[in-house]
Amino acid sequence: MSNELSALVTVADIEAAAARIQGVAVRTSLVDTPVVALKCENQQPMGAFKIRGAVNFLAQLPPEARAAGVITYSSGNHGQAVALAAQRLGMVAVVVMPETAPRVKVEGVKSYSGEVIFAGTTSLDRKARAEAEAAARHLTMVPPFDHPWIIAGAGTCGLEILEQKPDVTTIYVQVGGGGLIAGIAAAVKGRRKDVRVIGVEPAGAAKMAASRAAGHPVKLDTTSSIADGLLPLRPGDLTFAHVQAFVDDIVTVTDDEIGAAVGWLHRQAGIVAEPSGATAVAAVLRDGAATGRAVAVISGGNVSPEDHARLLAR
Repeated sequence: MSNELSALVTVADIEAAAARIQGVAVRTSLVDTPVVALKCENQQPMGAFKIRGAVNFLAQLPPEARAAGVITYSSGNHGQAVALAAQRLGMVAVVVMPETAPRVKVEGVKSYSGEVIFAGTTSLDRKARAEAEAAARHLTMVPPFDHPWIIAGAGTCGLEILEQKPDVTTIYVQVGGGGLIAGIAAAVKGRRKDVRVIGVEPAGAAKMAASRAAGHPVKLDTTSSIADGLLPLRPGDLTFAHVQAFVDDIVTVTDDEIGAAVGWLHRQAGIVAEPSGATAVAAVLRDGAATGRAVAVISGGNVSPEDHARLLAR
């Protein structure tokens, strides 16, 4: 266990990331409702928590890597975050996206001067194309979730939750590749071992739940959900190690429950959340928080008005 733990992100790593990302990422609001407090990462400059990890990663690159530029692969929000972080730091950014990427996210990348390349429909399709482009163009790869700098950046959200709601007892976090929950759990358990951290996955993309059951990262054959940001086929090796070490439970929610959470956030809190962003709230609405001291992360709000209207009409 000691060898495994030595590879895990520490609170000191996350505190250093918090200083590094100031000026690009913002300290987002914690909004109280009668049911659950909401950590509003939809308030970030590109609309999602991903900016935290992207800035932390790019800020640590040496000058020669900055001069050459960076590349990543993303269903949307991580790509937008890397493009924005690169723009702020004066770097070139290339983003490999799925052919099925929501238009609002593609346009977001382009609005931050990012170059978009389309490749297939799965994370593995995107990764293979990005690796080939990185080699050909001498670009630095910015992993979407499975890297200590990305995890530490995401963990800054956890530090903020503890500061903003000192009486918190449970934190619900959506799970895609696992970077957000890995970082938040490392931050929270490093400071407050008594606070429970619950991961929430779409039922059609429950790769972390399957991996927990198997005791090692498992690759699903396919994933499907309205939560397009939570569809990797497999968790990262490093993110899985963090989940095993720090996360109390993983639960799943249906697409109907996710859609209902999007509507609840709009009606009860005036928050526009994309389906991935509402997934943690879906678990709280279904299962009920044991006390008024639970927090759910709204991981992102990048959804077109048309798609949001369709979700509200479900």
